[in-house]
Amino acid sequence: MSRASLEKKPAEVASMFDGIAARYDLTNDLISLGQDRRWRRLTVEAVAAMPGERVLDLAAGTGTSSEPFAADGAFVVPSDFSIGMLQVGKERRPDLPFVAGDATRLPFADESFDAVTISFGLRNVVDTLTALREMRRVVRPGGRIVICEFSTPTWGPFRTVYQEYLMRALPVVAGAVTRDKGSYDYLAESIRGWHTQVDLAKLMLEAGWEHAAYRNVTGGIVALHRAVRPA
Repeated sequence: MSRASLEKKPAEVASMFDGIAARYDLTNDLISLGQDRRWRRLTVEAVAAMPGERVLDLAAGTGTSSEPFAADGAFVVPSDFSIGMLQVGKERRPDLPFVAGDATRLPFADESFDAVTISFGLRNVVDTLTALREMRRVVRPGGRIVICEFSTPTWGPFRTVYQEYLMRALPVVAGAVTRDKGSYDYLAESIRGWHTQVDLAKLMLEAGWEHAAYRNVTGGIVALHRAVRPA
């Protein structure tokens, strides 16, 4: 299977995720040593959705990240641009309203949601700033955004070890599960080339969000960014 490039052409990235959809959740659990469950739980806590609130969950994949919002009584819309991911999710959770959508051209009206969140997907979008502006457009004034994304480990020696793991071990381990090492070569490269915590916070402010702040998790392997749309 062909892998996506760091040009992040939407069709290439969507096709890549289509190909690994069936084992995507299992692979994430394996390569993160189960930490992905904690990262997603912290994301749900950061969104703090109240019963009845409308939450847009972007890069939702098979809907694993959306389920806790539904369980808490929020109306959650899982959205992704990988049809393969959405099909797997719909088979597993037919009650959730999965919607195909590109983060740079969201198919939702202005001010449709109380909150928007995206986990481990923003770095795969072709234009980060445009996506952040689109997310602001569909959130009501005073609404919030929470981004959970791989980031830059804060301790230098650990950062070196981590980057070696990304580039060498991660594609091998993931490839053994999915039989598609090329896709995880891309994912490793996209993580290594992603914005630092501070740079992403600056982009959020440039996109029109305010009060942007972040929290490092697992030594900065992951960072949670949160901001609000000006009222």
